[in-house]
Amino acid sequence: MRPGVLLDIVHLMVPFRVSFEPGISLHEQVVYAARKAMLSGQMRPGDPFPSVRQLSKDLKINPNTAHKVVLQLLDDGMIEVRVGIGTVVAKRPRSSAAERARLLQREIEQVVVEAKRLGLDRDEVLEAVSSHWERFDPDGSDALAGQGAGKR
Repeated sequence: MRPGVLLDIVHLMVPFRVSFEPGISLHEQVVYAARKAMLSGQMRPGDPFPSVRQLSKDLKINPNTAHKVVLQLLDDGMIEVRVGIGTVVAKRPRSSAAERARLLQREIEQVVVEAKRLGLDRDEVLEAVSSHWERFDPDGSDALAGQGAGKR
């Protein structure tokens, strides 16, 4: 390396987490995690999306599985290929409340199953969720707060 020349090495790591669970295909789990990151705003339009090689390496999955993930996200319009730039997160219309709620489906099911196992009733679970919600929104600025959203 010549003196005075700065060499930048950029290593794009996978910008979302995947906790692999038995019984669900790796492809589905990675697609789900990527979609969740995009719809939640963790990954924004124009952000670079990892290459097949990078997904395979970082997630320790077969390159064919990583390729299948990329193809699925391309087909779904979640990512796009830009000539000279690479694969990036596509601009998406705002997600609906139903789409965002579907992202939590697995986690909600786990909470319900665990609550039933512990003998908690619905009101106790809702109170616990409300308490945690307040910790993240102490000033009550949530747009849905106080509107009865989700109450039956």
